[in-house]
Amino acid sequence: MGVQHYDVVVVGAGAAGLMCAMTAGGRGQRVLVVEHANKVGKKILMSGGGRCNFTNTGTTPANYLSANPHFCKSALARYTPWHFLDLVERHRIAWHEKTLGQLFCDVSSKLVVKMLLDECAAAGVEIRTHCEVEQVEHGDDGSFRLRTAQGAFAAPALVVASGGLSIPSLGASGFGYELARRFGHAVLPTRAGLVPLTLSGKHQERLQDLSGVALEVEARCNGQAFREALLFTHRGVSGPAMLQISSYWQPGDDLRLDLLPGRDVEDWLRAQQKSRPDAELKTVLAEVLPRRFAQRLCEVWLPNRPMRQYDPPQLRDAAALLGEWPLVASGTEGYRTAEVTLGGVDTDGVSSSTMQSRHVPGLYFIGEVLDVTGWLGGYNFQWAWASGHAAGQAV
Repeated sequence: MGVQHYDVVVVGAGAAGLMCAMTAGGRGQRVLVVEHANKVGKKILMSGGGRCNFTNTGTTPANYLSANPHFCKSALARYTPWHFLDLVERHRIAWHEKTLGQLFCDVSSKLVVKMLLDECAAAGVEIRTHCEVEQVEHGDDGSFRLRTAQGAFAAPALVVASGGLSIPSLGASGFGYELARRFGHAVLPTRAGLVPLTLSGKHQERLQDLSGVALEVEARCNGQAFREALLFTHRGVSGPAMLQISSYWQPGDDLRLDLLPGRDVEDWLRAQQKSRPDAELKTVLAEVLPRRFAQRLCEVWLPNRPMRQYDPPQLRDAAALLGEWPLVASGTEGYRTAEVTLGGVDTDGVSSSTMQSRHVPGLYFIGEVLDVTGWLGGYNFQWAWASGHAAGQAV
């Protein structure tokens, strides 16, 4: 069989790839999507505990990490959470809002995948799964030729929507980075983001038997702060607060937790001392923190005695520790459990309005393969929709 010709070939049938395909197809382009996995939208299916946190109504460029913080502005401004919500409502998918602007499906993330596939079908998009790309060549005529497990394809536009390295069990690979380098693009160092942190040595010994204990904290590192839940695990710490701060933390960085966020701890301790002088510190703390954690704090970090026995400087020291508790993490759980990949294709080589390569006309990069990484809470999906839409309008 000879080469089959299309207007656009999209590599990767995730959130960004499907959005790009349906947008380009809706403009009359003949679009082929190739996906090496056995089904499309695997990350969509597993996200939000199977309910898909499909966007965040509070999306701004400040919710993204990138070597160029301005890059995401154009695409995000032109395709907003409200645009995607309109699509969801047109397909009669029931949704609800959780904390902090996070929107989820009421029933199942399968409905979001079905919606994207229905839109692609209506736009005449062809999708092939089990279709590994074996080779990509850029011809003298400007077209891209792909040799795949299912034959040869050619198109004047090639969109790379192959994602990052997170969750290899879902088929993540470095394909997009290798392709980018081959075509002269810089790829910034990658690392796991939105990922649990691990502890080691005495830090782990002190906390590992607290596995399953959760509390609200404000996690602070490198000028960023997130106030959400922390969960102790057998190997370290997880929960939204830790996943969020993990994107800003690297080994050796100072990481502090306010264990009683929103409270003037020194004032509160003084009031406790006055009203119940005979109560021990661990008893007082157990009323505002999980009991086992309060006990551990008073075994390792704070001297435990009746409240009346603390002088003002000692109360001040206790308050300071509770407001700036040092957590010494040694690493992360890595790509195995990371929700996203930080770093990626350097945005300096890509147009922020069209997602087209500045080095090779007709080559586009969208979604997670680019050096744009959102916070936890629907922001990465919104970047997938916005960047996919931008490229889909341009190809």
